[in-house]
Amino acid sequence: ELGMEATITKVTDMKDIAKYGIMRTPGLVIDEKVVSYGKVASAEEITELLKK
Repeated sequence: ELGMEATITKVTDMKDIAKYGIMRTPGLVIDEKVVSYGKVASAEEITELLKK
């Protein structure tokens, strides 16, 4: 939809999740930056986050 390539990785190891400071899942990290956590982001929210 946005014409960009992406790699999606599901992380389940709490130690790896905690490295990002995420204490409530789910979390979304884009380019090593936490952009959402503690709720399921909608497709529209994710699209807007990817545009930034």
